[in-house]
Parts: sequence; structure tokens; C-alpha cells
Amino acid sequence: MRITVLGKSPSWPDAGGACSGYLVEDGETCVLLDCGSGVMGQLRAVRDYAQVDAIVISHMHADHFFDLLPFACALSYGPRSQSSTPRLLLPPGGIEPLQALARAGGQDRAIEHAFEMCEYDIAAGDAVAGLALRFQPVPHYIPANAVELSAGGARFVFGADHGPSPELSAFARDADLLMLEATLSEPEAPGRRGHLTAAEAGEHAARAGARRLLLTHISDELDADAAVQAARGAYAGPVEIARAGATYVV
Repeated sequence: MRITVLGKSPSWPDAGGACSGYLVEDGETCVLLDCGSGVMGQLRAVRDYAQVDAIVISHMHADHFFDLLPFACALSYGPRSQSSTPRLLLPPGGIEPLQALARAGGQDRAIEHAFEMCEYDIAAGDAVAGLALRFQPVPHYIPANAVELSAGGARFVFGADHGPSPELSAFARDADLLMLEATLSEPEAPGRRGHLTAAEAGEHAARAGARRLLLTHISDELDADAAVQAARGAYAGPVEIARAGATYVV
């Protein structure tokens, strides 16, 4: 299983970068995990968009789904229009806000025709060809879900956007690759939380017993070396900042 980072930015993109988007490939199977602002252009640089089998959205914040609109336009009006109808797996309640955004932008017809849309069942999970999908709700400002993709015994867990969550660490137990957000340089005030620091990401990875940690959803305006060192203060395994264009194999 290969995970290519198309965008790793938080809600404001890095210089020349894109928001959340990760291409997961196993053999001929291809899944796009999140499709935030700027991801469509990055996807086109590495893969034919018409060959994407499914798109999975972790939650309905703009930096995780906005480029579904240009993706739909490409499938509906591009030179290979109607050549592909990928599945679009949205979180529970996700269809209505996507349709509302498409209507506001005059692209409701493109969205309706481009994708085979459904809202995934968090408890039941799903599968795309040989890739199995599991979901775990995580604490955020709106409903959000961590996503596990697995094939042939290899497990990749993406935490999405979230505050501290023992349930996520349990969900990610023994993951081969754990990708966690590290949005903050300092923890939010006590109370309802929706993001982590790099140190907190390290703590989650340690509790999970993950074999490798990738920090994502972190701005290029923060000190990357300091973030890695903060995560290593809590987690003894390999730690990196996710790099746009990089591919990780599990």
C-alpha cells in the first residue's frame, strides 16, 4: 500500500501547497482520502483523475472537501467526461452541505452526475476493491472521523482533525503508519478542543503503539524541526512531517 501526500496544509495552504489530500494505492486500486483546496491540481500531477476508484471524506470542513467541485467539473465537462464515476463516501450528513455548496457555485449538475454518492456507515465500515475501510469518530468542532485503510495485513490510519482522543489511540493500535495532525504550537484552552500539538500527536502515537508517525495539517509557518522534536519527546518511533509529493509505503 502506497500513500502519496497531495496536500498536508491546515485550513490555510502552505506557499505553493494544498490542503488535506492523500492518495492511497494498492495494486490497481486507488482511493483519494480527503479532497481539500488545491488537491485536484496536485492529484493531476501524479495520477489520472479518471482512474480514482473512490474518494473518502473525513469531515465536512472546507479544507477537506472543497476540491470535490473542480473534480466533479473535470469528470462532467472535461475531455473524458462520463468516462469514470468514482464512489464518493461522505460522512453521515455530508451530502446536503456538499449539494448546498455546489448549488451556490452553480455546479449542482456536475456534482450529481460525477459521483456515486453515499454517506458511509461508521459502525459497519466499507471496502473499495481490496482496500478495507474502518471509521472512528474523533472530537472536533463538527462531526469528524478517523479513517483506517488496510490491505494484505498493512494498516494506515489517518486521524483527520481532532482534539485529544483516547479512542483514537485505541483505534490505531499497532498501526503500521499513523498520520496525525499537529496544527498547534500550543494547546488550546481547556474545554472543547479540535486540534493537537505535535507533542500531543506523539503521545497519541505512543499510546497506540504505532510503528511510524507522520505529522500533518501543520503550516509551513511553524518550525518543522521543533515539531518533530516535540513529538519525539513522547514517542520513540520514527517521526516525520508529511511532505507534499512524498510517497510512504506500508
